[in-house]
Amino acid sequence: MQFKVPQDVQREDRIVGPLTLRQLIICGIGFSISYAIYTFLGRDYQLITALMPVIILALITIIFAFVKPLDLVFERYILFWIESLLLPAKRYWLKGTADPSRMVYVPAQVTSTKVKKVDPTTEKKKKQSIEEITKILDKKYQ
Repeated sequence: MQFKVPQDVQREDRIVGPLTLRQLIICGIGFSISYAIYTFLGRDYQLITALMPVIILALITIIFAFVKPLDLVFERYILFWIESLLLPAKRYWLKGTADPSRMVYVPAQVTSTKVKKVDPTTEKKKKQSIEEITKILDKKYQ
């Protein structure tokens, strides 16, 4: 064998240690904003007051960079969650549309609970006509 073929092509490349490029960018942006907020609030307020928004923003940054619920990146998970809240639960597939984004969203229809009255004479006639058709077909193919 001349060339090694990578086995896991879906895995993101590691840039610095165990961090991927996406994680580095998210951490860089989030922590630089946290630092800017800390320097801005640290001049005028006490340490506890200045650290509260910084800690909250740092936690949000860590969640977006490292948490993968259901093996999805956190942004996609949040978008799917919002989509499930906004769109109806029932989706109908139209034949000939291969693109899942072109699915038709139809609100659920309420079915009537009225009981239909069945006339025994018409049911008897239907049954007799079906029996006659089966007899004719049986005779023809014997």
